[in-house]
Formats: sequence, structure tokens, C-alpha cells
Amino acid sequence: MTAAPLDDKAEAFLRANHAAAMVTLRADGSPNAVRIGLALVDGKLWSSGTQERRRTRFLRRDPRCTLFVFPTGGGYEYLGVDTKVTILEGDDVPELSIALFQAMQPDAKPGMLTWMGTEMSHDDFRQAMRDDHRLIYQFEVERSYGIY
Repeated sequence: MTAAPLDDKAEAFLRANHAAAMVTLRADGSPNAVRIGLALVDGKLWSSGTQERRRTRFLRRDPRCTLFVFPTGGGYEYLGVDTKVTILEGDDVPELSIALFQAMQPDAKPGMLTWMGTEMSHDDFRQAMRDDHRLIYQFEVERSYGIY
């Protein structure tokens, strides 16, 4: 267990496990939890979202967020991560999304990614990201803790 930003063991846990709960804060201060996928991309912790998501609105008002990462194959290990979120938007998001989803799908065929249960080319994936108005949540780790 650690109360520091990500150490090597926490980073290894994140490279192997991409499922998490993302907890943001509503305007009244109450928590809002949703399930997300996340991954380390070039040493940065990222997840995908859209302009229209409630969590995006919550983060624009208050960038604090806690992640609860759990093991893909079950078990009792976990990693808690307290963060501040920067929302990455713009024309480069489709390309950033490819990097994110490649990190989450290390066994994908070259040039292919799975989106919404459908395998697609990188070009089709980029277009899907544009059509869905995707953005990237970038998490600045303030503290991590857990049993991992």
C-alpha cells in the first residue's frame, strides 16, 4: 500500500488492468460513479469520454476525480487513485484515442481496434471518434493507494 503518486508496482497494475470506477462530484458535492476503461499512454493515465457525458460537465466545474481500478480477472486487489482531470479536446483526439485503445487492447490485430463490439480499421475508428464527439480525460495523479 502506498499514499504517493504512482510507483512502479502501481504502474504495472495499471498496464495489466483497464477497468475502473470513475468518481466525480455533482454540484451539491455528492459523488457520481461510473464504470470506465483506462490505460497508461506514454506515462499518462487516460480514459475516453464525450462532450455530452454528465461526468464531463461535472469535471468542467470541479476537476477532482477518484479512480477505483480493479483486476480484470477478478480477485481482491485494487488501486485507488486521487486525481485532477484535464480534458483533452480538439482535432487530435481521434489519433490520441487510437493510442489509448491500443494500450487497452494490446492483442488487437495490427491496424485494427474494437469499438462497441465491432472490429474496425484505424481509419474507421478515427471516424467513429469524430462522430461520437470523443475527448480524452487525462488524470494527474495526486495520490495512489490500495492492495495491488
